[in-house]
Amino acid sequence: MTSSSLSVPERRTARIVFLGAAGVGKTALIARFLQDRFEPRHARTVEELHALECDLDGAARLRLEILDTSGSYAFPAMRALRIRTGDAFALVYAARDRGSLEEAQRLRDEILEIKGDAFNAITVVESKADLASRSRAECARAMRAVEDEWHAGFVSASARTGENVAAVFRELLARADLPSRVSPALRRRRQICARDCGDKKTRRKNNSCVLS
Repeated sequence: MTSSSLSVPERRTARIVFLGAAGVGKTALIARFLQDRFEPRHARTVEELHALECDLDGAARLRLEILDTSGSYAFPAMRALRIRTGDAFALVYAARDRGSLEEAQRLRDEILEIKGDAFNAITVVESKADLASRSRAECARAMRAVEDEWHAGFVSASARTGENVAAVFRELLARADLPSRVSPALRRRRQICARDCGDKKTRRKNNSCVLS
């Protein structure tokens, strides 16, 4: 082994995939995490990929990819491909939308069908928690049901207020079996790429490099 090879940090890539029904707040959660902003108007997402470079205590580097998917895939084969290439999954549902929770369950079943029953890098995200009129006890019951029956993580979050948004990503990283030291490194994250992967007619977001 040469001395030059010792100086090159190891690089790993991990992909987090956000899935869920249309309008549940997937894009809003990602925007709050990456840019600390909230857009109250809903715009349909076709598909968008964000990539971040994170230093792991100087010993290695992580390329973290966050894939924001459409709420309705026209081609099931495309959704299956996104599942096969994902390392961890956020299944997002809206707190006041029972149908979106049922969609999250259906998506979980599809993930397990493709990844295998032992796959557990799944976090269920209750979005729009600030709009929910339910007690902490009810939220705790939902968490227990997800953890005990689905064997998945659970986070109740709000993109509008920012509550628990960082916790969503910490849970996803833990579920992807990434080193715990990655989480504080994300506070020094650098967004290096954002691009649309879908319909050219969909509103494109800024794809220049953004430092945060």
